[in-house]
Amino acid sequence: MSSTFQRLKTTIILSDLHLCEAEPINPKKPFWKKYKTSEFFFDEDFDALVSEMESRFGENKIELILNGDIFDFDSVTSLPENPAFRVSWLEKKRGLNPEEDKSEFKIRTILNAHPIFVNTISNFLKRGHDLIFIIGNHDVELHFRKVQQTIKEFLKLEDRDLDRFRICEHFYISENDTLIEHGNQYDPFCMVDNPVRPFLIKNERLQVRIPFGNMATRYLINGMGYFNPHSEGNFIMSADEYFRFFLKYMVRTQPLIVFTWLWSATVILYNSISDKLQSPVNDPLTYETRIEEIAYKANAKPRMVREMLQLSVAPATGSPLLIAKELWLDRAFIFLVGFLILVQIFFIINQLYNLSFYWVLFIYMLFLPFFVFYSRTITSDVQRYKEPREKTLTLSSLITGVKRVVYGHTHHPLHEIIGPVEHLNSGTWSPNFKDVECRIQNTKRNYIIIQPTDDGEGRVASLEVWENLDDENKT
Repeated sequence: MSSTFQRLKTTIILSDLHLCEAEPINPKKPFWKKYKTSEFFFDEDFDALVSEMESRFGENKIELILNGDIFDFDSVTSLPENPAFRVSWLEKKRGLNPEEDKSEFKIRTILNAHPIFVNTISNFLKRGHDLIFIIGNHDVELHFRKVQQTIKEFLKLEDRDLDRFRICEHFYISENDTLIEHGNQYDPFCMVDNPVRPFLIKNERLQVRIPFGNMATRYLINGMGYFNPHSEGNFIMSADEYFRFFLKYMVRTQPLIVFTWLWSATVILYNSISDKLQSPVNDPLTYETRIEEIAYKANAKPRMVREMLQLSVAPATGSPLLIAKELWLDRAFIFLVGFLILVQIFFIINQLYNLSFYWVLFIYMLFLPFFVFYSRTITSDVQRYKEPREKTLTLSSLITGVKRVVYGHTHHPLHEIIGPVEHLNSGTWSPNFKDVECRIQNTKRNYIIIQPTDDGEGRVASLEVWENLDDENKT
């Protein structure tokens, strides 16, 4: 293990920044992806927070950990003007596939849109502090070497600065007392099948495997710009809520939303199943080397990496019916099949009796209450996932030998004691609004500080809030 990453006593943790390109403002659709416009970029606040931390801790070195979903590759829909690679019709509609050259274009697009963020972390490293990225589910394309090299290129670091910069594939252990991981490995809808072997061959191209939840952002949310992917309550609704939402925001600007949803959901279902059937790219001769590299960057032992992988839940992609229910395709299937059956019965009876086709519609309407009842009995399993279970927290602390575990992913800030483990979640800095018009923020901008106790015998963690720059009281 590197002693460089075991000498720091002060740790700052943020997660789920979801940095992306800026969405152009559309005067005809003022609320279309409004959450993604530059109006809600927080780069200056991030810079102010880092400056404040450096001032607070004086000459002490700081370890800044950006705990997953820092970059939102899934929401990038920009396309290169003169691409050196083939761009399919689907990519033109929903964004580029997770291939190395295309992912490199996306990270360049993101970093060019956030020069203040880039400058902040670059200067932070040059002043002698340490910076650690942990890969989450929305920035899983960080696994590509060319993407990592592009980040280093933007940071303009010297060799001595690169020694204090790491990108961790799964987790990171700070000062032998705190385990930090994004947490998506315990969410069946967002877990990566294997962070050690994240690649597959698809259409004769090397791609990184994308979880189901990320496909939903890419192929569905990117085409339904009135739904905010950073706030589950903004896109997981009942049938009644969807209908009222449609009448208020979409009836004039996106009247064919049902067809957009149907073909997008079908693409997600197809890709989820086809990716699940693909074996990972695996070289048994380099697997142990890969484990050792991951362990080294995580300040862990290879045994810990293998054991942590065993805690991952089964992916939702193993159950096509579950995915279909989350996408509402089961209800679409029942709706369509029921109508086709009635039409077939009508044509049979119509050979004996001259009936009006309106009888089909009348009978179909009689069955609609049963369809509505079925729809209301189904709840989204996505909302059931909150935080890892107590058993998972306990096992991960025993595996890594720590007493404190920090997650992100859920966007819900927490600080609690669960059994023998201190559990924290750093929340999100993403544009997480309850409403389409982006007036009601769901959460504040939280971060975690872990610093030495007064007696110097250990470290203590706290969950804090960073107020906006125009507030006089900053924490």
